[in-house]
This record gives sequence, C-alpha cells and structure tokens, in this order.
Amino acid sequence: MEKKQGLSILIVAMSLATAWAIRGQFGHEQGAAWAGGIGALALVMVSQRKDWYNKMMLIALASAIGWGAGGMISYGQVVGYGRADNFINAFYGLSMLFVIGALFGLLGGGLVGLVLDSTPKNKVKWGRLISEMTAGGLIGYFFLVEQIGFYMTPPRSEAWAVILGAGLAMLWYMAREKRNSPIRVAIFSALGAGFGFGFGNFLQVLGNVLEIDFNMWNVMEYSIGFFGGSGMAYGVFSSVWPKDDAVPEKWVNRVSMFLVAVFIPLIVFRESLTREHFMKRLGDIPNLESIATISTWFVVIVLLAMIISIFVKLKRPAYNKSDVMFFFFIYLIVYTLLSYSITGLFAGKTELNHHLYVINIIVIYFLVRKNYPAVFSNITDKLETKPWAVYLIGIILFLAILSLIAINIHGELGGSHNRFPVN
Repeated sequence: MEKKQGLSILIVAMSLATAWAIRGQFGHEQGAAWAGGIGALALVMVSQRKDWYNKMMLIALASAIGWGAGGMISYGQVVGYGRADNFINAFYGLSMLFVIGALFGLLGGGLVGLVLDSTPKNKVKWGRLISEMTAGGLIGYFFLVEQIGFYMTPPRSEAWAVILGAGLAMLWYMAREKRNSPIRVAIFSALGAGFGFGFGNFLQVLGNVLEIDFNMWNVMEYSIGFFGGSGMAYGVFSSVWPKDDAVPEKWVNRVSMFLVAVFIPLIVFRESLTREHFMKRLGDIPNLESIATISTWFVVIVLLAMIISIFVKLKRPAYNKSDVMFFFFIYLIVYTLLSYSITGLFAGKTELNHHLYVINIIVIYFLVRKNYPAVFSNITDKLETKPWAVYLIGIILFLAILSLIAINIHGELGGSHNRFPVN
C-alpha cells in the first residue's frame, strides 16, 4: 500500500470513526445508519471514480442499511464482560465484541461492495438477495438461539444471531454469483470493525484504570469506526470494479435521497431529539423546560435546512465530486450539531469529545482538498482465504494478550460482569 492511498483510507477511517462516535449519543439502528451513510460518502468522495459519484445515493443507502442493521445487536452486557477481573470472562468479552463488530462490518461493507459491483449488464438481484438474507436471519436466530441455546448476552436480546444468519446468506449469494470483490470488502470490513470493537473495549478499560478524565466509551466507539472504515476502504480500493457510466434513474436517486437525508434523520429525531427526550437527557438544570424547547426548535431548524439544501443542491441526477463533498460535509456537520444539542449545548454544557469531532472534520476537509489517489496500482478480485485466516488468528491472539494485560492492571471495575462462574 502506497503512502498516498493510505491517506485516502485514513480519510474514510476518520469519517466513519467520527460519525460512529457521534452515533453513541443516539444509538440503535437509526444512529448507526446515519454513521454508515457518512462512511460511504467519504469512500465515494476520495475514490476519484467519476462513475461512482452518480451512484453516491445508492452507495450511501446501502451502507446505511448494512451498518445500521447491526444496531439491533445488544452489546452493553458484553462490554461488561470485557471489564471482568478474570481471563475467561475478559477474553470472552473482547472476543464477542470482535464478533459483534465483525457483523456490523460484514453487512456494511458487503452491501456497499454489491452496489459498486452492480451494473446494467450484471445487476445484483436485490429481491432475491433480500429474501435470502431475511430467511438466513430467521434461520440463524432460531437455530443458534432457540434450538442450540447459545446465548451471547443473556438476559438481553440475542439479535446478533439474526445479523449473522443474514450475513452468511449474503456471502453465499455473492459466492454463487462470483462477486469476489464484494466478498473482499465484506471480509476486510468485518476484520477491521471486529478488531476495532475488541481493541476499543481494552482502551476503555485502560482509560478507566488510569482515571483519564474523558468519555472512554466514546473512545471505544471511535475505534470500531476507525478500523471498520479502514477495512472497508482497503477492501474497496484494492479490488477490481466494473466501470459503470450509467446514471441511476431519477426516481431511484430521489427515493434513495429521501431515505438517507429525510427518513433516517426523522427517525433519529423521533427517538432521541424531541422535547421529551431533551427533558430526560438534560436532567436537573435551571430553566429546563425553556432550554428543552429551544434545543428542540434548533434541531428542527437545522434538520429542515439540511433537507432543503440537499434536495435543492442535488436535484439533478448526475453528480460530480463537489456534490459528493457537499452531501458528505453537511450530513456530518449536522450530525455533529445534533450531538452538541442533545448533550446540553443551550444549557452551557459542552464536552471535550465534541470539540474533537470538530477537529476531525477540519482535518478531513483539508486532507480531501489534496486529492490523494485512492485506488491501488495493483488491484485484484482474488479471494485470499489463507491471509484472512492468518489475520483472524492474529486478532484473536492479540485480544487474548490484551485480556491478560487488562486483568493484571485492575481489580473489580464498575459495570463488570461474569458470563461464566469463577472460583
């Protein structure tokens, strides 16, 4: 990998990492979907593939769906296992976070790869794929959870099994259709996001032990986004893709734009940003009701301004790089403003991690203007199963070492759990 391609991957990694850290304020599928859309837009923005600019809405939607679907997985309990003071539970926590992170990346990267690989002459059969992934999700859940009784996060939801089944069905579809490049993106995204989640949990524990005055949960979220984004970008930029100069039909772009720029933000608003949510989140502060009202109206105005500007600016079906940059930065900046708001901007409360989001955005802006090459000089569509196995074993061994380090630098931590009994 050349240095300049590495800088393009860095832009995607920082973009998804910043968005995923912001996602921590909103959570669930809708928050992950917004972050996933941002990661995909960053990918298109640095790609210098003009034929991908026209498909940015579809690529952003696929990423939002893929990364967002993983948002149904409950992992709070698993994070607690990683904070245990004994090896078996700490290693179980970090390794299961690897699995959960890998599931986020598998669907997120895989669906992005499928959109990039779909052309008028070789279309992805989306109806068949969605049906197979739905069936795979149901089969995966009922086989692993209901029949075998494998519980990763008792007593919480075991929705991870749904995502696993859907992801395996997606890979099986790709293999039958000989879509090797999307498989590569799915695998590299999974390895990156899985490593990022397990490693991020260790960083969280380390920060708590050292009593660092910072939101260490946010560090863990940034980690999964950074390494997941790196894996997705590496998979895309090192793979072979068909050239597709066809412009998506106007209705396809409009529907995709509506889902990404309107539907997802409205769900985030309904689930996290109404006046009632501000009343709960801001707690016992002076003038709570008026601040909650002001915050809500600020959010409404910002969202409306974003939606109107996107639909006005991007009303034509064909796009260029400046259009992608516009969509990317307004989508990310608005997400950042919403995060500032929900944590108490109008109550005079701001947190250091939010200022770091802004610094990330500024760095991304200046890096993008350099027009670094993204696609590697040597690209391939070969499935490198042996190196992937080595990477997987290496990650598991590394997480085992981190678990040993963690249990030897702390005693009992708040929020820790034991999945397995210890003497």
